[in-house]
Amino acid sequence: MDKINLALLSGGISSEREVSLKSGGEVYDALDKDKYNITRYDPATDIKNLVNNADNIDVAMVILHGPNGEDGTVQGLLDLLKIPYQCAGVMGNAIAMNKLVSKKLYTLENIPTPDYLSLSSIKELNMAEIEKKFNFPQTPLVVKPVCAGSSVGMSIVKKRDDLPGAVDTAFDNDENIIIEKYIKGVELTCGVMGNKDIEPMPVIEIVPGAEYEFFNYEAKYVAGATNEICPARIDDNIKKEVQMLAVKAHKTLFLKGYSRTDFIMEKSSSTRLFVLETNTIPGMTATSLFPQQAEVAGYPFPVLLDRLIELALETRASNQTK
Repeated sequence: MDKINLALLSGGISSEREVSLKSGGEVYDALDKDKYNITRYDPATDIKNLVNNADNIDVAMVILHGPNGEDGTVQGLLDLLKIPYQCAGVMGNAIAMNKLVSKKLYTLENIPTPDYLSLSSIKELNMAEIEKKFNFPQTPLVVKPVCAGSSVGMSIVKKRDDLPGAVDTAFDNDENIIIEKYIKGVELTCGVMGNKDIEPMPVIEIVPGAEYEFFNYEAKYVAGATNEICPARIDDNIKKEVQMLAVKAHKTLFLKGYSRTDFIMEKSSSTRLFVLETNTIPGMTATSLFPQQAEVAGYPFPVLLDRLIELALETRASNQTK
């Protein structure tokens, strides 16, 4: 059987470049060299080479995060080059990357998500409106850029005096930001995989170390900073609801291949789930959240990568029959 010519894209120019390079390196090491001829491309420097080699590429693994990688731009280039890839397409990536558009679609489809408002200028910051809408500062706020990943530029705000600084930090990372009601609870995440038939993964419970107020950039990527429990310590009914919502979010945002949706489980008089965001290209080191879930579901890391490549090639076969 002929080997598959695979383009592995990682790196890029976003603030998550180093995470992408690390993921790309681990994906490269895990891929079966008897099945794949692998060529690595860094979109920061290698776009010309990718274009020139397109006729000899069977499939791409896109292991990019943040702007110019997870927002549909690279996917559009691959579409023009007729190279299939393992993640969502242009529209799905663009929608999921934009937290404001995602939240509007969640709301339309009755997917629970925390109350929010958006700002496109610091001049729009109206403290009286915010205090009334969110019962702030009695209830804390989350401030974050609309288009950024890995919790970059995100803050939890508990005091009036801290809000302008948090807003400035978010605007440093994007021209549009979201102010959202803070939901105190248990952080959960659930991946799904498939094109037509969507398979939910086991749910992970995320327990950041005591020094972290939430699952921020450092908590995500510093070894030992977070305890990730799979399967999560939740009852079966909650698990099924999380999985159902993860599949629904995947479909609502027009995704394919795979995705991972993050949740907060609020425990008050009753247990309620809130969707925070959906990731179209989850971290892909062997110990990242999605591969951990897949391992428990029966997909060891190399097998998971094979499956994602199969799903990408399915898309090409489907398009060729139309």
